[in-house]
Amino acid sequence: MKRIAIVGGGISGVTAAYELARRSSQGESLQVKLYEASSRLGGIVETIHEGGFTIEGGPDGWVTEKPWARELAIEMGLGDELIGSRDDQRRTYILLDGTLKAMPDGMRMMVPTDLDALDACNLFSDEAKRVFHLEPTRAEELKSSAPQQDESIASFIGRHFGDEVLDKIGAPLLSGVFGGDVTQLSVRAVMAAFVSMEREHGSLIAAFQKRESVGEKRSTIFTTLRNGLGSLIDRMVAVIPQEWIHLGVQVTAIERNHEGWQIRSSLGQEYFDAVMIAAPLHVSRALLAPIDSRAAELMQMDASSAVIVGFGFDHARDVPVPSGFGFLVPPSSDSSLLLACTFMDQKFDNRVPPGGRLLRAFFGGRAAERVLKCGNDETAAIARMELARILGPLPEPRVTIVRRLPLSLPQYGVGHLERMAELDERVRGLSGLWLLGNGYRGVGLPDLIRDARAAARAC
Repeated sequence: MKRIAIVGGGISGVTAAYELARRSSQGESLQVKLYEASSRLGGIVETIHEGGFTIEGGPDGWVTEKPWARELAIEMGLGDELIGSRDDQRRTYILLDGTLKAMPDGMRMMVPTDLDALDACNLFSDEAKRVFHLEPTRAEELKSSAPQQDESIASFIGRHFGDEVLDKIGAPLLSGVFGGDVTQLSVRAVMAAFVSMEREHGSLIAAFQKRESVGEKRSTIFTTLRNGLGSLIDRMVAVIPQEWIHLGVQVTAIERNHEGWQIRSSLGQEYFDAVMIAAPLHVSRALLAPIDSRAAELMQMDASSAVIVGFGFDHARDVPVPSGFGFLVPPSSDSSLLLACTFMDQKFDNRVPPGGRLLRAFFGGRAAERVLKCGNDETAAIARMELARILGPLPEPRVTIVRRLPLSLPQYGVGHLERMAELDERVRGLSGLWLLGNGYRGVGLPDLIRDARAAARAC
């Protein structure tokens, strides 16, 4: 019988346990223990149902073009629960000088595909629009001068579109996902598709326009589950044998010796043939340091925190917002502590009771560190004040939820892919060890599901 330990019960750990449970149900002789330090499984994936509202405590969906979350949902009988974003409502606003200004139609992140819509918008200066128009004419120059080594997102966007576009769109878009500093984030790790486009076409505008000219079928940008992403966790947990799950158990040390892998926890000392470390990055690094100091060194990276505050209002008419998915705040702005706000009832169906409104405020970076020190009531009051300053007076919400996600967003710095290649090589030398989570090969739910299932199949 093969004994396997999983350290951490977030989406990665639960997915790995689910995949191992499938193997066990097919006759393989497996003994598995899933250790989770908290009182619940799912990590940052949590859905709150209250007052007719469906509120996500962490991610609200996934990027549709990555197939692995969708495949898992369908496999578990959740195909009818899949819903796409309401892309007819898709518009994103940028907060500039206290005013919400819409990004022009046809933007693919910071790349415009409709230059007429770009010219008609009031988000950019005439000089920034001129730089946009010139970018396709610089295709050969951009292609030939592209650096052979990794570079920061700031450098990459700056080369194509200049500092104004970086500040107004590039930085807030990427900070909204990674909560990080675009002058430090790796473009090859974070925006690999854009790097490939540059290598092939030089001009990013030309590359996207070519994709659209050949009639490439586009699905909705985002996907979620009708009853919330927590359904994904619930379905997997229902498949995992309950005797495998150990909540409220903290792993304090991992050692490797002639008997295999030794796990020390509040349950005592136990031996395993294989270990999957799916804990938060800083916890995983501390556990691995005594075994391989170089591997732990390669795992050293900054991580930012996030705080999410959800407000459910009875009547949308009392909380007027512009048509769209929400707004972003450039990191350079000193007019708001918020990093972003999502108009959830306009992004996805089935989030609110009839006539309701659901807003999710997001604090990241240094603002999140400040807000983390506050109690729930104070945090909610800060979020309401910030939103009211931007959107206008807000009524008393029917439902308020506050979720703190400390050190939840690892920062993929320049050279990340090279460091991860070396880390993978060292981990392969430690037979029976796998590292899972959002610190390595992607931060989105599909990436984490892909990696966890692959590891569980290879274990």
